[in-house]
Amino acid sequence: MSRVCAVSRKKPQFGNTVSHSNRKTRTRFNPNLQRCSFPSEILGKPVRLRLTANGIRTVEKRGGIDRFLLNARPAELSGELKALKRRLKTVQAKKK
Repeated sequence: MSRVCAVSRKKPQFGNTVSHSNRKTRTRFNPNLQRCSFPSEILGKPVRLRLTANGIRTVEKRGGIDRFLLNARPAELSGELKALKRRLKTVQAKKK
């Protein structure tokens, strides 16, 4: 499973840990990924995603997972979220 946020697209960064004696050791700084579920009113069930804390705040600020996906441009969505957006649109069209 890749360590990439679906919303903010943050991924691991690499750098050095520098000791007191100034020895450099390569290290990997992983993003703060959390498993979270957002209730979807259109689908009628929760949507589970792995997002960073920043990604969770972004979704909540934009009004929940449904409004976030329906108002988002395709360029700012990952492949997983594009598929979820298509599923939301098909279910929404069937309800009308």
